[in-house]
Parts: sequence; C-alpha cells; structure tokens
Amino acid sequence: MNDRFSINIDNSINSGQVFLWEKNGLDWYGVNGQDILKINKNGTIKSILNSKTDFFRKNDNMQEIIKSISKDKTVKKSVKQYEGLRIFKQDPFQCMISFIISSNSNIQKIKNSLEKISKKFGTKVKIQNKEFFLFPEPEKLAKASIKEIKKCGVGYRASFIKQASKMIVLQKINFEYLEKCDYQKAKKNIRLIPGVGNKVADCILLFSLNKLEAFPLDTWMVKILEKYYSNEFRIETKTITEKQYQVLHEKIVNYFGPYCGYAQQFLFKMERESHNKKWL
Repeated sequence: MNDRFSINIDNSINSGQVFLWEKNGLDWYGVNGQDILKINKNGTIKSILNSKTDFFRKNDNMQEIIKSISKDKTVKKSVKQYEGLRIFKQDPFQCMISFIISSNSNIQKIKNSLEKISKKFGTKVKIQNKEFFLFPEPEKLAKASIKEIKKCGVGYRASFIKQASKMIVLQKINFEYLEKCDYQKAKKNIRLIPGVGNKVADCILLFSLNKLEAFPLDTWMVKILEKYYSNEFRIETKTITEKQYQVLHEKIVNYFGPYCGYAQQFLFKMERESHNKKWL
C-alpha cells in the first residue's frame, strides 16, 4: 500500500459505498457478509472472524489512479479535499442486496432496512460485549417469504430480493465468474437480476467485483455532470434512457480513463458534502 495515498477511513466509509457500519469511539465496526470488520483510526483492519479480506483493495496503485482521473480542476479539487478516500471491495451478495434496496431511497433508509434484514435473517454474534448480526446468506433470503422480507421496510423490492437470492443459490449468477469477466460481459449478466438496472449494476460492479471502469449514474451524478461538465457530457433530458446511459458511460470512460469509478466517488463525496447531506 502506498503510504502517500493512505486511507482516510471516515471519508471512505461515509461516501455511499457501505451502509452497515457504525463508529464506536475511534474505531469503526462493519458487517461484511459473514464477517465483522474492525478498523482503527490508523486504518488497520481486523477480521473479527479471522477471514481473509482485501476490503481496502490494497493492491490498487493509487498514484496511477489519481494521475489518471485528474483531468480537470474539479476532480483535482475533490481528490485534494478528500485525500485517502478509497473504494472498498465488499462482499458481493451484501452489496447486491444493498443497492437493490437503494433504488428511490436514501442512505439512512437503506441502512435501516439492511439492519432489519440482518436482525431478522442473519446470525447474531457478540464481540467485546457488543452485539452484531451477520448479513444473511443467500439461502436464507431465498427461502424467506416476500411478506417476511417486506417487514424489513423494503416495500416492492422484497420480491427482487427474494428472486435475486434464488439466482445466487441456483448458480444462475456466479460472483467469482463475474469478477473474472470484462466489464461489459459482467454487466450484461448482472442485469439479468430482477431489480438491477444500469445504476445498481454499476454500483455492484464497482464496489464488489473489481470493475473500476463502472460509473454509477444516479440523480446526484447526473446533476454533477450537468453542473461541472456540461461541455464534455451533454445531458438534454432528466430521464436517461438505456441507450443514453451506455453512450454517456462510453464518453465518461474516454474522458476519465479506466479508473473512472474513482472519479465518480470523489465527485459524489464532494458534492454531497457541499450540501451537508447526512451519511452514516
């Protein structure tokens, strides 16, 4: 890990990537699938259940990434302002369910729903007199009734959660395979999952499947592009069609390069902070 680009834990966790995290004193505790991670103020990560994790993506060449995405004063400003922000490599199943829930929602609601899902369907563990719930395995949610899942405050997405979980159980979607695929093929496959549109697919690919060229385009990011990049990316309608999303993504990759997902994360963090939006 390059010391010059050390990790800023608070900025990284509070950037819309993860939701089942809480701060206790100077330490962060987070649920990552079938594990609990503890991160101290120095960025030292510990797997409570002793599993191997590359949560910090420690092999990312941050010097190369920052150089690649720093195309203009806006990105340079965000990189300087939030130095140490990192994209995490999450448990893909938890990530998938998180972003299926994220459609037409906000960070606090997503967090609340995920906590309810974990408490209702996950395994309870106790660490240093503190109670945590692991994220449920796909089999548990695949067997659950839509009515039971709905009790977690996910509304119409309950059906998507059940169907998506079934696809994982039946190996219709294989995360290890998708991680090895190129971006386009992985996205085509992951979009077969009910409730997974372009934006949700890009979130899953970026935050759990090593696709740093994914650039999730939600309402926030469209507004950011309109505000700072109206000359580079002309967006003439409020609703982006399938074709427009694809064309816009190609332009974004051509402009920001193969690590454009990092550009997205810095810009998203900067803009939400400027509006004093609440994180975790």
